[in-house]
Amino acid sequence: MSYGKQTLADLRDPTAKLRSMIPEVYAGFTHTHKAALSPGALDTKTKELIALAIGVVDRCDGCIASHARGAARAGASPQEAAEAIGVTILMGGGPATVYGPRALEAFMEFHEQFADQEAKRQPRA
Repeated sequence: MSYGKQTLADLRDPTAKLRSMIPEVYAGFTHTHKAALSPGALDTKTKELIALAIGVVDRCDGCIASHARGAARAGASPQEAAEAIGVTILMGGGPATVYGPRALEAFMEFHEQFADQEAKRQPRA
C-alpha cells in the first residue's frame, strides 16, 4: 500500500471510534461534504481538485488522501491534479513542495485504480 491507501487505512478505525461517540457531528459533516461537492456551477471534479489543493496547503494527510481519491473517481487527469498541486506551491510555499508530491502520489494510486476498474467495464472488441 502506498501513501493514499495507507493513510485512509490508518484513519479507518480511529475515525469509526470517534464517529460512534459523536454521530451527530459526523452526520452534519457528511451532509456538508455531500452538499459542497455536489455538481453546481462547478463540477465535482473541479471541487475535488480544489479540496485536494486545500489539503496540501493545510498539510492534512487524510484530506489529501480522501480528495486525491475523490478527484480520481471524478475523472481528473494526472495533469489536472499536477496543475492544481502547482497552485498550492504558489500559495503554500515550501511546505507545499513536501505535501504536493504526497498528493500526486496518492492521486496516481487512485487514478490507476479507477482506470483499471473502468477498463474492466469496457466491452471487449
